[in-house]
Amino acid sequence: MIARANLIDVLFVIVPHSLLLDVAGPAEAFRLANQHRARRGLPPRFRLRFTGPVATPPSSVGLPLAELLPLPARLNGPTWVVVVGQPSEHLGEVTHAVTVTARWLNQRMRDHLEDADTPHRLLTICSGTLLAARAGVLGRRRCTTHHECIPALRKLAPQADVVENRVFVVDGPIASSAGITAGIDMALHLIAEECGEALAASVAEDMVVYLRRSPRDPEQSPFQHNRRHLHATVHRVQDAIIDMPEREWTMATLAAVGNATERHLLRLFIDHAQVSPLNYLRSIRLERAKQALEYGTSVTRAAEVAGFSSGLQMRRAWTRAWGGSPRDVTRAATADPSRSSSSSSRRKRAR
Repeated sequence: MIARANLIDVLFVIVPHSLLLDVAGPAEAFRLANQHRARRGLPPRFRLRFTGPVATPPSSVGLPLAELLPLPARLNGPTWVVVVGQPSEHLGEVTHAVTVTARWLNQRMRDHLEDADTPHRLLTICSGTLLAARAGVLGRRRCTTHHECIPALRKLAPQADVVENRVFVVDGPIASSAGITAGIDMALHLIAEECGEALAASVAEDMVVYLRRSPRDPEQSPFQHNRRHLHATVHRVQDAIIDMPEREWTMATLAAVGNATERHLLRLFIDHAQVSPLNYLRSIRLERAKQALEYGTSVTRAAEVAGFSSGLQMRRAWTRAWGGSPRDVTRAATADPSRSSSSSSRRKRAR
């Protein structure tokens, strides 16, 4: 158990029309982390505060937020500044509130983020990365945002290393996430760093987060590939495969799920999903195995939980689909670039 006692201010920066779930999702994760620490006899690790250029701004769903603190004149202790996003219809509006907030971020965060030993962090959620880009605080860091905002981010931050199709990216003191729910994944990742994996897993369980995603996971889920169609029979068979990839599926058993003949099911998959049922099954098994490997499972066990008959069968399918070897994932997980030396030094100081 990581028993650090230093309190971190988690400062949510909220402009008018901010996405409500960008605030509530990560805030709940940090609140529950404190709750689980209390159950273990440990002091709270996070202090939530909410600030913005307007005291009572409307949220994205119309629910007004009240009594926000003014943007602080200084950061008085270790602070994680969380910049949340706005709906797409408001992103082109560079309002007075947005300008004030961007100026504040530049004045209060830019120097800190350039300091290798800073105790502060900048967390951006969804299109909140665009506001950080307007503030000029991203520098040459790796960062991401919602897939629809990638071109705008590259334009606003031409020197930054903008990463596409990632749930979240951590580069030193800057962490950025791709979308609303990805903010929760990012919060759980940072909670794990500060409070331990076991506690973060307990928070994820409380929040009913089925699978904690890592910085290596794509924003657009592989489990949604080949599903942009409206055919109920094909969806029903795909659902069955995703629910139980480990089952000994054959064309006959898949056809039974779809209440169709094998030949008809094959034609439906080709016409609507642009893939055969068995090729779709193999792709889902490979993704399930990849996830298991990223979380430390052995190749043999990953093959078993994904539904391959052996590790050798999985390696052959892996090489045909992606090239390389399943062990490449294990090595990449060990050398995770998100755990930078600067974050390591912060953890050492915080003990």
